[in-house]
Formats: sequence, C-alpha cells, structure tokens
Amino acid sequence: MSWLESFILGLVQGLTEFLPISSSAHLRLTAAFAGWHDPGAAFTAITQIGTETAVLIYFRKDIARILSAWFGSLVGKVPRSDHDAQMGWLVIVGSIPIGVLGVTFKDQIEGPFRDLRLIATTLIVMGIVLGIADRLAARDETGGKHRAVRERKGLKELGVKDGLIFGVCQAMALIPGVSRSGATISGGLLMGYTREAAARYSFLLAIPAVLASGVFELKDAGEGHVSWGPTIFATIIAFVVGYAVIAWFMKFITTKSFMPFVYYRILLGIVLVVLVSMGALSPHAGESAG
Repeated sequence: MSWLESFILGLVQGLTEFLPISSSAHLRLTAAFAGWHDPGAAFTAITQIGTETAVLIYFRKDIARILSAWFGSLVGKVPRSDHDAQMGWLVIVGSIPIGVLGVTFKDQIEGPFRDLRLIATTLIVMGIVLGIADRLAARDETGGKHRAVRERKGLKELGVKDGLIFGVCQAMALIPGVSRSGATISGGLLMGYTREAAARYSFLLAIPAVLASGVFELKDAGEGHVSWGPTIFATIIAFVVGYAVIAWFMKFITTKSFMPFVYYRILLGIVLVVLVSMGALSPHAGESAG
C-alpha cells in the first residue's frame, strides 16, 4: 500500500465511520473503484481505532461520568440505580452480541462478507430500513392532521432488553454495507428513541467493540500488501477527520432527517449492482492480491 492510498483510505474512514452509510463498505469500494487491493478487515479494524479515539475525546465528559459512577457502584459508593452506573452496565450488555458473533464469524467477515454483491444488497436493504425508521420518528415528532405529537424515549428510559436489541443491531454491522451507526440508530428509532438518544448510545456502544476488534487485529497488521507505516498514517488521518465529522453529525441530527443518507445508500447500491451485473466491476475486485 502506498502513502497516497493510506491517506485516501484514512480520509474515507474518517468521513464515513459516523455517518449511517458504512465505512467498511466505502473502504472496500474505494479500493475496488481505484483498482487497488482490498485493504482487508485488519486494516479496517485498526483504522477504526483512530475514529473511535475521536469518540473518546468528543464524549470524554460523558465517558468519565459513566465510568466513575459504574466503578463507584461496584464498591457501594454510588447507588446501582444511578443512571450513569446503569449506562456502564448497558454498554457492557449491548457489547455481548458483537463480541460473540465477531469471533464466531471471523472467517466469513474477512472473506465472503466482502463480496461486492452482498455489500450492494446491504446498502440498499439497510437504506430502506433507515428510511422507514426515520419516517416513523418524523411522524411522532410532528404529529399530523389526525395524530398528536408523540414523545419519544431518551437514554434514561433505556433498559437491558433495549440495550441487547441495540447490541444485536450493532452486530449486524459485521457485514460490510450495513453500517454500525446506521443499524443501531435504525434500531433505536424503531424502538421509539429520539434521534439524538439513538445516536449517542450508538457511539458509546461502539467504543468497547471497536477498540477490542482493533487490538485483536493488530497481530495481522503488516501482513500482505499493507505495512505498519501506512496503516498508522491512515489511522491518524481517520482520527482527525472523524472528530470533525462526529461534531457536525451530532448537531445535524438534532434538526435534520436521515433521508439524504437513505437516498445515497440506495443510489450507491443500485449503481454497484448495475456495474457488477454488466461485468464492469468484479464482485471480488482487488481480493486476489489482498
């Protein structure tokens, strides 16, 4: 991998990680369209450490408060009924599905799941799901001619059951094209949570999963055509760009709809289907040497 490739892939990772459009799919597609080798699951997981570091810094006050309350609840200094202490447990509970499924389907994640036909399908299907979830949220928020405005749930109403459902939604993002934020936010909206609450818990829930995945994949870094230098460089780029994107996104969702991302996902998926069907792009583009 050249330094130019690592710069562009790091930029793509930072731009797409927090948006509901799938960073893993865009890394895969960028390489395929540019005629580069597939950067691979290990490269993707490690560069995600960069964007997750942006989450740690952006939500540092929330994280510090949750950790303090959670540890305090273990020694009896903080009541276990405390909201922040409960959030600590809910993040742990919500991380279980992706941990179990990530280890179970590791070979598929690094192989068959990276097929461009599967990525195109997940882009379209999850785009439709996000669109439906967003419409339901908008209907509750605005009401209608014969419908009153319905108050949506915040994180203080999050329980173990919903936390596990969020976790299952996050685990779906093991398939490139699904999108971690897209799946968890869609799940949250369908369960009746506000856009901001769903997004905030989505980002907090991703922290242990992404960091654990990145550390686990460190042993595979430097293998094949991807060396340590470009991987670290891409991770730094992903961090810088990712921080700017998450700051923008958290402001965006307070007043805007997710529909632009829905249209983008569906259009990209259709274009990908057409290109593969016409033979203009191989469903395994870049894999042979990767």
